[in-house]
Amino acid sequence: MPILNKDMTLCISLAARPSNIGTRFHNYLYDELGLNFIYKAFTTDDIAGAIGGIRALGIRGCSVSMPFKEDVLALVDEIESSAAAIQSVNTIVNANGRLTASNTDYEAVAQLLAEHAVDPGASVLVRGSGGMAKAVVAAFAGAGFRDLTVLARNTAAGARLADQYGFRAVTEIPAPGADVIVNVTPLGMSGADADALAFPSSHIAAAHTVFDVVAFPSETPLIRAARAHGVAVITGAEVIALQAARQFSRYTGVTPTPEQIAAASAFSRA
Repeated sequence: MPILNKDMTLCISLAARPSNIGTRFHNYLYDELGLNFIYKAFTTDDIAGAIGGIRALGIRGCSVSMPFKEDVLALVDEIESSAAAIQSVNTIVNANGRLTASNTDYEAVAQLLAEHAVDPGASVLVRGSGGMAKAVVAAFAGAGFRDLTVLARNTAAGARLADQYGFRAVTEIPAPGADVIVNVTPLGMSGADADALAFPSSHIAAAHTVFDVVAFPSETPLIRAARAHGVAVITGAEVIALQAARQFSRYTGVTPTPEQIAAASAFSRA
């Protein structure tokens, strides 16, 4: 990485609990591509002040995490369709004081559905109703899927999410048979739920695609079970790398190669 200098372009992240993942990903690619950029993670208890600081100080880009994804909508100048579709922002780009918001989580999911050739005629079961579930369900809707069920313990949140896109919601897991099953809960994530399987084996065996948005670890119990059944998988590691790469391109104007993205993702997770 270049020695710190007055001409270095700053990009940041804003999160309630900052991590090193984005910092390592972006700074790795700045170094790899010889860009005079630096990336730093922050938290704040004054989101309006923080966004004002981005504008006033010429900070080029900002990754936005919970709980700020909806709060920043009123603080930017332009909202791209990816953020407007779910009323949630994870990326802000500053162009000479004009702030444009987008959602690269939504874009990443949509791109992965296309890259993995998931049939829009397939039946889909999505477990979860939080912020990331909104991006996932909206991406399926945007890709033309019409047969989707939201499985959520929170009756109101599940119904609200499903109704927004013309889908249905349930609170108890339906019988096996969904072509695509998607986990957007913490089940299988490193920590207390690391050993939890988000769907029963019967549902995994009946599916033709298993999608786990959990990124840490990349090989969750659900992904391992799907591989054991010979079922195609989409991993959370793919989502987090692709959404970060899309942010990187917006900030720098440079599109890294798939190999560079993979290397940056591995470095960020090391």
